[in-house]
Amino acid sequence: MTTAVRIPGRRPWTPGQIVLTLLGAAVSAVILAPLVWALCTSLKSETEAVEVPPHWLPRHVTGQAWSAVFENGDLTDWLVNSLVVSVCVTTVVLLVSALAGYGFARTEFRGKAALMGVVMTGLMVSPAVLGVPLFTTVQQMGMVDTYWGMILPQCAPAAMVYILYKFFQGVPRELEEAAFIDGAGRWRVFFTIILPLSRPSLAAVGIFTFIGSWNNFLWPYMVTNNPDLMTMPNGIATVMNSYGIQWAQLMAGGLMAGLPLIVVFVFFQRQIVAGVAHTGLAGQ
Repeated sequence: MTTAVRIPGRRPWTPGQIVLTLLGAAVSAVILAPLVWALCTSLKSETEAVEVPPHWLPRHVTGQAWSAVFENGDLTDWLVNSLVVSVCVTTVVLLVSALAGYGFARTEFRGKAALMGVVMTGLMVSPAVLGVPLFTTVQQMGMVDTYWGMILPQCAPAAMVYILYKFFQGVPRELEEAAFIDGAGRWRVFFTIILPLSRPSLAAVGIFTFIGSWNNFLWPYMVTNNPDLMTMPNGIATVMNSYGIQWAQLMAGGLMAGLPLIVVFVFFQRQIVAGVAHTGLAGQ
């Protein structure tokens, strides 16, 4: 005697699921629309790209803008400069924010509250406000038109210190106390216990810092006039001629500049989500 296996049918969608799906589709369309517009514009000729009224799809698909960007721009130098600056900034920020966040979370010292207030103040001050004093300082130190001039001012990670500070507060103290009883010092505890536990948060901080540094246009534009030191955003902004901005080339260059970030997000999106969840900031 055989027993029939009953396969449960698919449950119908609830009104809440339908609303959330439609809302997610609408938000996705809003986010993807600029990328689609940039791609369509990059496949137009320069004459068609500036037509009024504008239209989405190109009448005649051409790769002229893409080939012009490769021929006229120093894409290799721009890419190398962006990688050097972004990787160095990310490395320094990870080191500084991890040490500072752990120090605030686990040690008591005179002036701790005042220093924490300075860090919180850094979260409320726009980087654009600090542009002029930072440039004056860099100029006096002789770091204009250098890699250091582009890297060091981006290594004041107030937000990243706070993120890791919140994470370290959630690490059970019993783990450290057990290591102290076994004779481990503060530095050994930090490197052998705390850092391995904080890999998701460190990955999120590193990815956020890398993306922010890669997309930074204003500061590299202010601190260097040397074409050999241009980063990708600054290099793409030079796509102009005597007739003005070449919009098709600008869109093609912008897509090229954003491609590494898309690759980073695709491969590390799980670490980003896990890092935000582990920091305790997901509900804030």
